Amino acid sequence: MQWEVVIGLETHVQLQTHSKIFSGASTAFGAAPNTQACVVSIALPGVLPVLNREAVRCAIKFGLAIDAEIAPRSVFARKNYFYPDLPKGYQISQYELPVVGKGRLAIQVGDQEKIINITRAHLEEDAGKSVHEDFHGMSGIDLNRAGTPLLEIVSEPDMRSAAEAVAYAKKLHELVQWIGICDGNMQEGSFRCDVNVSVRRAGSDKLGTRREIKNLNSFRFMQQAIEYETRWQIETLEDGGEIHQATVLFDPDSGETRAMRSKEEANDYRYFPDPDLLPLAISADDIAEVKAALPELPEVMKARFEREYGLSAYDAATITASRAMADYFVATAAKFSGEAKLVANWVMGSVAAKLNEEGRAIADSPVTSAQLAALLTRIHDGTISGKIAKDVFAAMWAGEGEADAIIDRQGLRQVSDAGAIEKIVDEVLAANAVMVAEYKSGKEKAFNGLVGQCMKASKGKANPAQVNEILRKKLG
Repeated sequence: MQWEVVIGLETHVQLQTHSKIFSGASTAFGAAPNTQACVVSIALPGVLPVLNREAVRCAIKFGLAIDAEIAPRSVFARKNYFYPDLPKGYQISQYELPVVGKGRLAIQVGDQEKIINITRAHLEEDAGKSVHEDFHGMSGIDLNRAGTPLLEIVSEPDMRSAAEAVAYAKKLHELVQWIGICDGNMQEGSFRCDVNVSVRRAGSDKLGTRREIKNLNSFRFMQQAIEYETRWQIETLEDGGEIHQATVLFDPDSGETRAMRSKEEANDYRYFPDPDLLPLAISADDIAEVKAALPELPEVMKARFEREYGLSAYDAATITASRAMADYFVATAAKFSGEAKLVANWVMGSVAAKLNEEGRAIADSPVTSAQLAALLTRIHDGTISGKIAKDVFAAMWAGEGEADAIIDRQGLRQVSDAGAIEKIVDEVLAANAVMVAEYKSGKEKAFNGLVGQCMKASKGKANPAQVNEILRKKLG
C-alpha cells in the first residue's frame, strides 16, 4: 500500500461507416493490400479532403451516450510526424477544439460503482499499416487503413487498478457497439487501447512519470500489461532508478512490457489548423436529429429492468452489459408467464456459461429465446424440476429438439402424484433407519440426506417440494 497506480486510457474506435473520413474509398476489412487506397489516401498532389457526415453523426451519438458537451464548432488540425505508413507526413486529427468535450462513464468493479471522467473524444483519420512478417530485411506498406475514420476517446487518469482499467475498456467497448458506431472487432483493429500508467506514493496528489502501453487489442493482455508495468515501475523506483516517459509495447509471449521509443509531447507534433478543411459546425437541430434516433442507453435500460422486472441492481447491470443479451432476455421474458428472475438466472447462468465455453456470441446461441421460454415454462408448471431442466437444456443446445420433445422422448416428466411420492418416501425411510435417527436427534443435515435419497430413488423425477412436504410429515 506504499504505492498507488494511476491509469488513463486513450481508445481508438473505428467508426462503422462505409467510406473513409475524407474520401469515398471503402473501409471494408480484408481487401488485398492497397486496393482501397484512393488518391486522397495516398496524398497525391492537389487532392482535397471532404468530411464524411456519417462520421460526425457517430461522434455526436457517442457524446450523447456519455452525457458530454458537444461542441457547436470544432476544428480539424494537422498532426505532423514522419512515418512510412503516413503518406502526407501528417495525420488529420483534432487538437484544441474537439467535437466531444467532457463526459462520464459509470463502471462496475465487483459490487462497487465508480465514475470515470472522459476528457474528450475527437475525430481523426487512421494511418496505414507497416507489414514486416512477409518480407526479409524489408517492410511493406499497406495503405488500405489510411483515412479510416476513428473516434479517439481520452479518459482522465481516474483508474487505480488493472481491474478498473479493464472494466472501463469493456464498458466502452460494449457502449460503442450498443449505439451502433463501431463493430467492436478487436482482432481486426476496430477497437484499440493505449494505456498510460504511472505510480506515485500513496497519499500524494502529484502524478508520476507515465509510460504509454500502445495498441492493446485484448482485455486479457491489457490486464497483464498493466500489472507487469506497475510492478516494473515500483521496483525501479524502490531500487533508486528513475522512470522516463516512453512509449512501450506489451509482449504477450513473455508477459512483459519493453520500451519502443521516448514519448513525444504535444508540441513535438506541431499541430496547426488544417487549411483544407472548414471548421465543423454542429447545430442544435443536428444534435436533436441524432438524439431522436439513439437507442435506449444501458443505464436507462438497467433502471427500467429493475423497475419493470423486479431484478436486482446486479442482475440488471449484468444483463444490460450487452445489448444482445438484453434483447435475448426481453424476448424470453415476453414469452414466459413466470417470474422474470428465473429468466435472468438462466440467461446469466446456463446460457452465458455455454456461450463462454464455446466462444459464441449470444446471437449465435443454438437455443433461441422462444425455446428457452418453453423450457422455463415446463419448470414453472411443474412438468420438470430445475435439475432435470439443465439436462434438457444441454440436449437442446446439442440440437436434439424442443424442450417438450426431449422431455417426452427421455421420460423426464416430474412425478407429482402424492401417492407415488409417498411410496418412495416410505421405502427410503425404511432403508435408512440410521439417518432417520440422526434427524430425530436434531441433526438437520440428515433431512437433506433423506431428500437426496428420495430424489435418487425417483431418478430425479419426484417433485422436490412434495418430497420435502411428505418427508417432514412422516418424520413428525
